[in-house]
Amino acid sequence: MQDRHFKVWPKGRPFELPALKTSVFENLVLTAGRYPDHPAIIYYDAVQTYDELLAEVINLGAYLREELGVERNDRVLLYMQNSPQFIISYYGILAANAVIVPVNPMCRTGELEHIANDTEAVAIICGQELAEHALPLLETTTLCTMIHANYGDYTSTETDLDLPDEAQQNRKTFAGDKTLDWWDAIGFDGNVPEVLNRADDWCVIPYSSGTTGQPKGCLHTNRTVNAVISAYANWNPLPPNAAILATLPLFHVTGMQNSMNVPIFTGGTIVLMTRWDNDVAARLIERYRVVQWRAITAMIIDFISSPDVTAHDLSSLISVGAGGAQIPFAVAEKLGDLTGLKVTEGYGLTETIAPSHLNPPDAPKLQCLGIPLFGVDSRVIDPETLDELGVGETGEIITHGPQVFLGYWRDDAATDQVFIELDGKRFLRTGDLGYYDEDGYFFHVDRLKRMINVSGYKVWPAEVEAIMHEHPGVQEACVIASPDARKGETVKALVVARGGAALDAGEIEAWCRGRMAAYKVPRLYEFVDALPRSGSGKVEWRKLQELEKAL
Repeated sequence: MQDRHFKVWPKGRPFELPALKTSVFENLVLTAGRYPDHPAIIYYDAVQTYDELLAEVINLGAYLREELGVERNDRVLLYMQNSPQFIISYYGILAANAVIVPVNPMCRTGELEHIANDTEAVAIICGQELAEHALPLLETTTLCTMIHANYGDYTSTETDLDLPDEAQQNRKTFAGDKTLDWWDAIGFDGNVPEVLNRADDWCVIPYSSGTTGQPKGCLHTNRTVNAVISAYANWNPLPPNAAILATLPLFHVTGMQNSMNVPIFTGGTIVLMTRWDNDVAARLIERYRVVQWRAITAMIIDFISSPDVTAHDLSSLISVGAGGAQIPFAVAEKLGDLTGLKVTEGYGLTETIAPSHLNPPDAPKLQCLGIPLFGVDSRVIDPETLDELGVGETGEIITHGPQVFLGYWRDDAATDQVFIELDGKRFLRTGDLGYYDEDGYFFHVDRLKRMINVSGYKVWPAEVEAIMHEHPGVQEACVIASPDARKGETVKALVVARGGAALDAGEIEAWCRGRMAAYKVPRLYEFVDALPRSGSGKVEWRKLQELEKAL
């Protein structure tokens, strides 16, 4: 195990943490017992205490068990934007001893259907604005029930904050005996579910692109999820009952862990936003004395570029973290001028349920992945020979640690491909190329696997290409990454028209928007007569990618 990073280790912290024996659900129970009257969630000025949160979680868990027949380790899809209902549903599913399958709210019916079929999920809890995409699946998949929620039910009538459209809707109804209103579940007065699942039982299955075109479920236990929760809480401890600004999507592992599970573990307050709005964010920081904000780089750029941001008191902030794309030096400098803080970056995967590396709070480096967390052993190997490499040598980053997933859901072959054994340990092959320096800081260079990173959302080109090939005017398409100052990367498609047809980029983009999540839709188009091919006839996407990067 490398130990060179111990010289910059956070002061007073142990190199390893004891594994938590509690389940993630029990974290909420313990916190609610300690701080029943403390605000757990502040949603556009509406306050929900820990006691109130736990009561609704228990009611939902009982409803799932007693009324819907959800059994231990059954999978339940959670298909929502950021909202109090997302948090209640997350812990309510765990209270029922079931397994959470968080789904990106930008997914549409086809993508949702794949996840439902893959997990054999029995129920789905969704925002009402997304119900139309879930309804067809009640007849074609194992889903038996859809519970739909209106975010506006949890907002304050007295707020002066600008609410997103999704939080201003009236409650809707949907026809069919398989659709249930949120309040049917929350108002259920059943028995408190018995806690059966322990540290090594299943907890959550977030989906990742893995190493091939179809998204894969990453199987995490309470132990792996708690490993990150504990690491976050101990790496840079915050004041007791501190307020956290939650702008990252909670379905995504970084938002899920840093902005939801950690404050619930520590007794903090989640100051929650459904949609990003730089003015609302600044007002919330000032109003609730927010101490920590973790965001994607695009949010930070938007925040510091706002002409009104200096009118707000941001002095309560003691920690700001960035991710999704490397933060430019000029942006970090401007944020420092604004807040007096050094932005910290980290590195993790869906397979590690958020970070395996973080920058030490007292000695961060910019455009750096950070150093391995508690109990994490990370190394760099030659991706071909699997030989271990040394300081400054670029190769594939591999990671062994307490947060590494068990494997891909029901896909042993794909699981076997991403694990190797070294020095008697099971290491995850991250597919990321990088190196470490003399002080043990890791740096990202490129991706070994073909993947596009759009503001932290991973886009698998083969999946986008397969959908584009269904367009009647597209003969062939090759999808690559194009550099983007805000998002890190954006999606570009090189398109060969069928039969010499005249194609319009705007029409193709609109067509794609109806068939895939918005972040996957190509934003740039180049129409070509043919795509370059190798001697075996395969499209040479890597050559096209290199040409794009050289522009």
